[in-house]
Amino acid sequence: MPESNFLTRIETARSGSNPTIICRVPSGWVALADMQYLRGYCILLADPAVESINALDHQARSRFMLDMSIVGDALIQVTHSFRINYAMFSNTDPYLHAHIIPRYLEEPDANRLNTAWSYSKEHMAATPFNLDRDRTLMVELKQAIETRL
Repeated sequence: MPESNFLTRIETARSGSNPTIICRVPSGWVALADMQYLRGYCILLADPAVESINALDHQARSRFMLDMSIVGDALIQVTHSFRINYAMFSNTDPYLHAHIIPRYLEEPDANRLNTAWSYSKEHMAATPFNLDRDRTLMVELKQAIETRL
């Protein structure tokens, strides 16, 4: 497998040097996404790294999916979002990771009724991860996730 941004994220999560990491879960690591245009947008990084969910045995697949939904439950509790969108692509970075995205009733209809990527690139880039701003959210999400594990 080629080197990727997600492999670097996993390595820095393991070493404790990745500021976006919220917590460890049985199937990997939960991180805040680099773009926080939708408050709480998370990524679940599989650890150990595999190319796709199809590379996992049934037990590991079930664990990854369960962890993904637990993060979604925590996001609903902490962010008061009305729905969670889940997505796994692994096209650009060919490693198993899931996008876990809270959606809000306050979003414009044109975006809320579409995918999270329906926003303009400028809008998505306008609110990058910021540890000072996001620290409280990360602590609350960690507590909510750990309560459910």
